[in-house]
Amino acid sequence: MIAAIGLSLAGCTGSHVNRTMYSVHQPVVTRANYAIDLNAGANGLAPGERQRLGEWMTALDAGYGDRIAIDYGGGFADAGTATEVSNIAANYDVAVVDTAPVTAGAVVPGTVRVVLTRSRASVPSCPDWSKKSEANYTGGNHTNYGCATNSNLAAMIADPEDLVRGQDAHGHDSTRAVRPVEAYRSGETGDN
Repeated sequence: MIAAIGLSLAGCTGSHVNRTMYSVHQPVVTRANYAIDLNAGANGLAPGERQRLGEWMTALDAGYGDRIAIDYGGGFADAGTATEVSNIAANYDVAVVDTAPVTAGAVVPGTVRVVLTRSRASVPSCPDWSKKSEANYTGGNHTNYGCATNSNLAAMIADPEDLVRGQDAHGHDSTRAVRPVEAYRSGETGDN
């Protein structure tokens, strides 16, 4: 009877014990959308709007990993506008995607909405020093287990969206990937 009471009280500590080799601290990807409405011209952006778009991207510190999309508000896509926005985005190493995310408010006729999507990866619950490490009588991992590895992964990943859905295999040429290995093996590396 006393053993049964002791076991029932041991389960009432309120803390979860992780006895697996998996970390409970995993990277979380957050996404933010920033939008700017620009006046459209006859075949492209209106005068002065290219500079305004560039200044907006500079203020947002746009860079690799960000994505830009153009929302025409149900109107027809304009090749001139798409080219101008793509050229400005290329200056910031920002990818242009086809589908714009949903944003608040309607796009006014005569304007286009440029949406910059930024994803960030982090491990919000790290570091976790909520338990002392010297009194571990449950055989579980420390509460901070996995924080360093997953925080470093989140910091180093070039495109946080890869943690969500990965990469497609399009555009990869296996024969091209083998060439450096073959050159190394044949001694043609140019290091002589």
